[in-house]
Amino acid sequence: MLMTDVSSRLSPAILPNSLSVSRLVSVKYAPQRLPVFVFRSARASYDSVETNPSVDSVIEKEEKNILACPICYNSLKSLISHPHGSVGSPASGSTQLQCSTCKKIFSANETHLDLAVASGTKHYTEPLPLSIELFRNPLVSFLYERGWRQNFIWGGFPGPEKEFEMAKEYLKHVLGGNIIDASCGSGMFSRLFGKSEHFAMVFALDYSENMLRQCYEFLKQEANLIDKKIVVLARADAARLPFLSGSVDAVHAGAALHCWPSPSSAVAEISRVLRPGGIFVATTFIYDGLFRFIPFLEDLRQEVMRYSGSHMFLSERELEDLCKSCGLVGFTCVRNGLFIMLSATKPSQISSASCEEL
Repeated sequence: MLMTDVSSRLSPAILPNSLSVSRLVSVKYAPQRLPVFVFRSARASYDSVETNPSVDSVIEKEEKNILACPICYNSLKSLISHPHGSVGSPASGSTQLQCSTCKKIFSANETHLDLAVASGTKHYTEPLPLSIELFRNPLVSFLYERGWRQNFIWGGFPGPEKEFEMAKEYLKHVLGGNIIDASCGSGMFSRLFGKSEHFAMVFALDYSENMLRQCYEFLKQEANLIDKKIVVLARADAARLPFLSGSVDAVHAGAALHCWPSPSSAVAEISRVLRPGGIFVATTFIYDGLFRFIPFLEDLRQEVMRYSGSHMFLSERELEDLCKSCGLVGFTCVRNGLFIMLSATKPSQISSASCEEL
């Protein structure tokens, strides 16, 4: 899950073995819309993704990449590969991006790009909440789409296909743009977004390396995803999204909000990266109804959050306040038992009331 949980789910890209020279190019996909960046290859054969996927990535100097440093939020530039095992060459097995301001370097392995703040550290470690560490476990990552997620039906979740169709209704105003699948896990929704061909680019983000590996494997096997290059896998923290401000059309977070140690930090980040008019769609569990009569429920919630790092939402109003406090408007939701799907929008312009206050 995105570490505020992109543990969730941002990873660099499916980097096909056959891709020798790949670059990020700006594509204008609709009038009055921000450019979207897609990977293109001078020599591409996307029929096979089974060999070494390392590539020599170059961002064209005249174009602007929407990926950003998670530390200072400035743009990243590609480090061009050189022979004999140097940066990004097949011998070194990785591609590297460097922040244009703080000069921090971010690398990619065969499955994903690592855009977490602690990327590249060898000796520094920090304790992470249980809700994050759980999904970094290889066994949990393996089982997530092979039985774990199916159990959500008992909480009212309609199932991935139905949830995807519901989400599309909220996202219809930004079709053709780019979308982040935050805390993507094994890529269940990332694949659906990719197969739908409704989006120019799908950024599948998660903090769990093992979830991203599962996502990569499932993507390789997905016969119905014709253009695999539009799905970009990256490891990232939901509280430090590696994107330029105002560069993303939509953010989706399926069954992830409750796994984020600080939902407010993550939603604030989502609000930052969304362009004006961009849409945030999320699903989570909500414990209201009969749960309201559990004695000391608020105290119980505090203890759960203290030890697990996960969050218990107790009302729709709480979720609406969360979105509003982070600058999102137009909150709406759909309920089914413990399941809730919510949507909120980045304001496209300052309201007249706000102008008067200014």
